[in-house]
Amino acid sequence: EPSNDVALDIIITNVVSVFRTRCHLNLRTIGLEGTNVIYKPEVGKVLMKLRKPRITATIWSSGKIICTGATSEEEAKLGARRLARCLQKIGFKVRFSDFKVVNVLAVCSLPFQIRLIEFTKNNRPIASYEPELHPAASYRIKTLRSTIQVFSTGNITVTGPNVQNVASAVEQIYPLLFECQKTLA
Repeated sequence: EPSNDVALDIIITNVVSVFRTRCHLNLRTIGLEGTNVIYKPEVGKVLMKLRKPRITATIWSSGKIICTGATSEEEAKLGARRLARCLQKIGFKVRFSDFKVVNVLAVCSLPFQIRLIEFTKNNRPIASYEPELHPAASYRIKTLRSTIQVFSTGNITVTGPNVQNVASAVEQIYPLLFECQKTLA
């Protein structure tokens, strides 16, 4: 029986968010007048980096912007707002709207190693393990819309739509992993 007092550190490594500016953006103008920008006319987008919070934004002329690299939902929103402000200063009539966190990536280290083949057999329809393709077993929780990659070292990576779902996914998989831990010889 796994004890309930185990504290696991879930480290959020990336929060992906999207928002709209509700106006058309001239990418060439952003490329010429913006700071920390990379203009990619062949793909039709501009990459803009902020130092604080450390995020990278992909900007399309339609006004849709995707921000990656934040380490919390609050930081993602702050970075998106700061980015909208940068575009306002360039001269666009930006109105910050439709902000949404779309993906959260987190990592977690378990205090034990895992027998992946046993774990996959015990959780057959949900878990899959293809050692020729990838060193981790994949476990999907449809209700939480989360995917967990389980490595034999005890490290797991979790992707989900928000921080709450990621934490719930770790709580849900921990007992299943605990019963498949490697005994140290």
